[in-house]
Amino acid sequence: MNKLIKVNKKNNHLVEVVLNRPEKLNAMTKPMWVELGKVFKKLSNNKNLRCIIIRGKGGKSFSPGNDIGEFKEERSSSKLAKSYGKFLHGTLGRIFNCPIPTIALIEGICVGGGMEIAACCDIRICGKSSRFGVPIKRLGLTMAAKELEALLKITTYSTAMEILFEGRVFDSKEAYEKRLVNKVVDDNQVEKEAYKSAELICEGAPKVARWHKQFARDIIKNGKVTEKLNNIGYKCYDTEDFQIGYKSFLNKTKPKFKNK
Repeated sequence: MNKLIKVNKKNNHLVEVVLNRPEKLNAMTKPMWVELGKVFKKLSNNKNLRCIIIRGKGGKSFSPGNDIGEFKEERSSSKLAKSYGKFLHGTLGRIFNCPIPTIALIEGICVGGGMEIAACCDIRICGKSSRFGVPIKRLGLTMAAKELEALLKITTYSTAMEILFEGRVFDSKEAYEKRLVNKVVDDNQVEKEAYKSAELICEGAPKVARWHKQFARDIIKNGKVTEKLNNIGYKCYDTEDFQIGYKSFLNKTKPKFKNK
């Protein structure tokens, strides 16, 4: 039996996490949410990692969201839905709070829960034929507040309401205009562009990338810059990587950071 979530180690600094249910366009099930959460919990503790790419298997779909076929057994009442939500929301939280830079490599469909997963990533790169949306109004369902939180972190209140109220599925051009994705490229260039971005991230000082992510997350959460957070920014001067980067800049050479 194939693993529902696959982890492909590309090198010591980069891994690829794959939603592996291509026969169902990578529609998410409870076991997938649980496993994805476990994967990100483990990866978050890996001090050597510098970037994580997440994608859907097959090239046709990132993910259309939750498998409707599960609803009868898993989400047919508020009690069951709340239990299900603990796994779903816990996993989204682990992706969003992962200290390692993350990239969503989006091919094809990126709808509902799939779009929520992508929204929790730091960078989103998609192909021109990709489609986005949250058409849950057709099911008579709300987007849970914890899921809406991720959407509101990458777009405006008004845009989020438009997406939910209208329930349309829209193209990549509109997704870019709505700030849902960072880059839109030709379909056959999505993988190349995502890995190019990952390579650039991996070339940088890893502690710096993690600190930048921490700063941004804390500012969003608290709505301000605390003195404690501001002081953390000066720690970079005491790292070995700063000395490496500084000397490389003066010598006009490419730095090889040690994550120290």
